[in-house]
Amino acid sequence: MIYNLITVLGPTACGKTKLTAKLADHFNGEIISADSRQVYKRMNIGTGKDLQEFFFNGRQIPYHLIDIVEPNEEFNLFLFTEHFSKTFQEISEKKKTPFLTGGTGMYLSAILQNYQLAKTDFNSERKNELEKIPVEALAALLFLLNPKLHNTTDLLDKDRLIKAILVAEASLNDEAAVSAKVSSFTIGIQPDRKILKEKISERLTLRLQNGMIEEVEQLVAEGISFEKLNFFGLEYRYVGLYLQKKLTYNDMFQKLRGAINQFAKRQMTWFRKMEREGVSIYWLPEADFSEAKNLIESKCPLFR
Repeated sequence: MIYNLITVLGPTACGKTKLTAKLADHFNGEIISADSRQVYKRMNIGTGKDLQEFFFNGRQIPYHLIDIVEPNEEFNLFLFTEHFSKTFQEISEKKKTPFLTGGTGMYLSAILQNYQLAKTDFNSERKNELEKIPVEALAALLFLLNPKLHNTTDLLDKDRLIKAILVAEASLNDEAAVSAKVSSFTIGIQPDRKILKEKISERLTLRLQNGMIEEVEQLVAEGISFEKLNFFGLEYRYVGLYLQKKLTYNDMFQKLRGAINQFAKRQMTWFRKMEREGVSIYWLPEADFSEAKNLIESKCPLFR
């Protein structure tokens, strides 16, 4: 098979970003981020951008889809695939190797499984109609539109349910859907569970020491609501609860650490589901550069 993309995926804190930077340096590549939160500006520590890891051998490895929208702006799966397609083409035209890495399962699935996505109007009259329908009925409608539903968390929140329905309906009705046509050689990192838990704990401690709370305070000062912080996910949700004095520091740390561990489990469940649906993933027990390089060189003649 001729591959035109290399993907490095894995659960949070597995070391995929640093590994991808090393591989991109070796194979003359550029990195496309598949992270639903790293697109937001000034959300650095909580989203784990770790931009210093893109500096390797005295130079910055080019990266894309990081710091491209404001925290109060809308970003969704369609916009991600649109940005990805444009960036993928630009990198390929420069005769460089495109690398995709990140931990957002839906974003990775959209590319690796060639989702057909149509542009969606989230402020349409249809949205107003859906808002009048009970959550249970919305969930049933979404399953009818998408029997192979990937993101079951959509069923827990009415706003996300409505957005998912609008996307599904637009995709059915739009013949000019956006599609990312790629053939990816995909490497997965799956550390031992005990080792991963230790890495998650160490990383969380460092992030709190290095200003994660202050980062969230600044977002609040800019006018980002605590409700919006909850939407941004774990780190922002729990630090937001701490800032509202609904959790002590210790409770915030313990609950956040537990939630991140559960998130890592859900990521692995998602990746295994992708495998069952036909995505080939070459798994490594750690983010080992030599092993990953040898795999790419043996399987991907285009990138030798």
